Amino acid sequence: MPRRVLIPAGITGAFGWTVYLLTEPLTTSIILPNLLAALIIGLLGNINAVFIKVPVNLIYIPCLVSLVPGVVIYASLKDFTLGYYNAAGHNLIKTLTVALALDLGFAIAESLFKKCRHIISKNRIKRKGNL
Repeated sequence: MPRRVLIPAGITGAFGWTVYLLTEPLTTSIILPNLLAALIIGLLGNINAVFIKVPVNLIYIPCLVSLVPGVVIYASLKDFTLGYYNAAGHNLIKTLTVALALDLGFAIAESLFKKCRHIISKNRIKRKGNL
């Protein structure tokens, strides 16, 4: 990963986590905080990718790692190996729901950014010309 990506990816991830932490107490579901965090990471990641001229995946991946429900996946596998199939199924559904919310957040961000990309690219070119 290029060094010039580290700070923009860190700031993007921080904004995503801030949205997650602010939204989590407002709902009993884990879907909405993950969806909104993924949406923010998707939008800011795309904007940063245009400005620093890198593929957006270099920004997405470090930000996404912290949102992946690893503890829930672990609990699901542990319950499955111990024979608690109902609990394992419940945790597996929760894991898939979070994964779907993250995917949906990124998909919405990509479609919104596609509409605004020309404006951001034009501003970047203008700004570069003024320097």
